[in-house]
Amino acid sequence: MSEEQQAQQLMQQLQMLENHFTQLAQQENNIVNIIREANSAIQSISETKTKTESDSLVPIGMGVYIKSKIQSKDKVIIDVGSGVAVEKDQNSAINWLESRLKELEIALQNVSSQRKQVADNLEIGKQQMQNIMQKSQMPKK
Repeated sequence: MSEEQQAQQLMQQLQMLENHFTQLAQQENNIVNIIREANSAIQSISETKTKTESDSLVPIGMGVYIKSKIQSKDKVIIDVGSGVAVEKDQNSAINWLESRLKELEIALQNVSSQRKQVADNLEIGKQQMQNIMQKSQMPKK
């Protein structure tokens, strides 16, 4: 295989790695956002336990909210996926959210590890490309 073919093949591999790296970074950001949302939900549920009456903003769409008072603090409704929602008491809801948080933290560690591995492979590929470029610029004997 000629140096030019090697360089082209390596460039394609580097582009694929860069795309994969970008996807992993997006996944990582999405997981971090979901973790923040879960922590916020846990905090909100915990705060409503101690208050006799709570004010809240309820989203009604397109960034529009309506003020509301939370009357029933005994139960919360959790979307468990696939269009299914279940009613749970506050402690059960917090436990469910905390178990989801643990799963998300494991997923975040996995994605971060994959992203680091791809970044390392990208660095190796860039060094290989630099070596090929240096060889091609050397005068031939």
